Amino acid sequence: MAQKIKTYAWDIAEHLRNEEEIAAYLTAVLEEGDPALLLSAVGDIAKARGMAEIAKNAGVSRSTLYQSFSNRGNPEFTTMMKVIHSLGVKLTAAPQSLHGEVVNV
Repeated sequence: MAQKIKTYAWDIAEHLRNEEEIAAYLTAVLEEGDPALLLSAVGDIAKARGMAEIAKNAGVSRSTLYQSFSNRGNPEFTTMMKVIHSLGVKLTAAPQSLHGEVVNV
């Protein structure tokens, strides 16, 4: 008889406790190069920080924030940047080689 496997829900938002963890998460997501994953990650981080507070700091309504970062959301770039700024992190760019590897500068 096969043994049942017990699973538990896991929510990244419960594990993003400070700016360093948030920055590491965003960096890993950005390295994947998937826009949908980035959208989801920013939503996860906003949830971890508190949607109401992030919405207030970004100058958008809480419902707009939830809609923007839902599975069907498509926020404007300005909204995305306001939210990222409100999260206490910044995005940076680094050159990459023709083969997708980051060039050390």
